[in-house]
Amino acid sequence: MAFRRLLRGTIPWVQLEEVARAVLDRYGEDSGRVRFLEADNWLSTPMVVEDRWFVKVITPQNSLVHALLTTGRNIGAFSSGTAGFFEHFGTPYEMAEHELAATERMRELGVNAPEPLEAFEYDGMGVVVLEYLPEFRTLDDLASETVDGLAPTVFEFLHRMHEDGLAHGDFRSENVLVAGDDLYFIDATSVRDAAIADARAYDLACALGALEPLIGAHAAVDAAREPYTAAELLAAEEFLDFVNIRPDHDFDAAVIRGAVERVVE
Repeated sequence: MAFRRLLRGTIPWVQLEEVARAVLDRYGEDSGRVRFLEADNWLSTPMVVEDRWFVKVITPQNSLVHALLTTGRNIGAFSSGTAGFFEHFGTPYEMAEHELAATERMRELGVNAPEPLEAFEYDGMGVVVLEYLPEFRTLDDLASETVDGLAPTVFEFLHRMHEDGLAHGDFRSENVLVAGDDLYFIDATSVRDAAIADARAYDLACALGALEPLIGAHAAVDAAREPYTAAELLAAEEFLDFVNIRPDHDFDAAVIRGAVERVVE
């Protein structure tokens, strides 16, 4: 976490206060409470304003880190025998605009996501304002029995995106929230349209890798097998080693391969 904070950088408190003030002004509020979330995030500083708005502040340093991560992930894709499919946006505001647009598109497809409100630029920073989901938990904070019951919805939502030509690009447990009885996707990234098939296979590999430590490989693959074909599972299998070198994934790729081979035979 300390290394991530170093890369993410620290925004001076006065600037964060100014951003919060700008959000309150835009929604006609004279004052409001601000609190910060300790999020495992390289690419923004998140805060909650007045327990109503989830605000992500994206700095030029965050944009630089995104460019470096994008390059590294594309190199990893090349090593897996495919063209790189991750895409970088040039400015913090462009990053904010993309996240807002990706969230809107997910909701249009019937995939639960926090309501996107707006993106704007403030003092060279990109600001995304979303609905705040109170008392949410991430997928890896839940009991395995609960995750097992949610797994079919995870793959249903992911498949719904894929069927419409949309990829998540950064699927991991921290980007799946549960509030009440509802499951939400957040933090979709950008992939190149020309490489969407590889990006979908990568997404599926990420989802299998995220769920394997929580519910086991066989349960994860069985849940994925409902919406996905055998050919799609085999395509995802090619990306397991690439996904597993990411610092935010840790799973047994060999066990997942065995589970995939069991259901496609």
